[in-house]
Amino acid sequence: MEKVFKKHETLITIALIIIYVVANSYTMQNFGYTSIQSAIINTILSAVILTLIFLIKRVKFYGLTKPEKSKQFLYFIPLMIISLFNLRRGIHINNTTSEIIFHIITMLNVGFLEEIIMRGFLFKMMEKDNVKRAIIVSSITFGMGHIVNLLNGADFVPTLLQVCYAITIGYMLVMVFYKSKSLIPCIIFHGIFNALSIFSTGKSTVISSIILIILCLGYALYINKKVKS
Repeated sequence: MEKVFKKHETLITIALIIIYVVANSYTMQNFGYTSIQSAIINTILSAVILTLIFLIKRVKFYGLTKPEKSKQFLYFIPLMIISLFNLRRGIHINNTTSEIIFHIITMLNVGFLEEIIMRGFLFKMMEKDNVKRAIIVSSITFGMGHIVNLLNGADFVPTLLQVCYAITIGYMLVMVFYKSKSLIPCIIFHGIFNALSIFSTGKSTVISSIILIILCLGYALYINKKVKS
């Protein structure tokens, strides 16, 4: 399995991205993120990819280990503060308990899947040839991937804002992964950020998107300057 993956790494990585996007769009269009179906489908996807990682013996390679130099990252406190951004206007509960639970399960899995695919498979595949290019492609691909929300019925302007700040979030997270050698902080951040969206009081505005971009970009630039790879 390990030899097969190394031989077809690019093809497999592209296939994983396509499978995830198609599966995620299907669950959103047919069930929504607060359904048990979405929770099950995303959990199965996570289990399959995690199994693949163990089979090809790339657990450490993809950063599923303890991060290095935590002190230089300010113990990832800025990352955790940004993860609470969806609660900036307070907590709004407009769903049943089961919907909240299924949404959280789904979003924790989405956080894992997007990080392991975009920051793990995609970035690590390109890193060996050109680190800067890998960082740029990983960041932009992550942000542009949110355009698919338009197909799921999302409004144009909020989706455009989401794409803009998602690119910045992608840049911040790939810098965390590249410098700390661990994807764990990225997965935790991504899962929490997405899961708390169910308690958000409204859609993103231009001002809130700009604030989020400044926070993410500021932390990413700090990491780039202060932490040696």
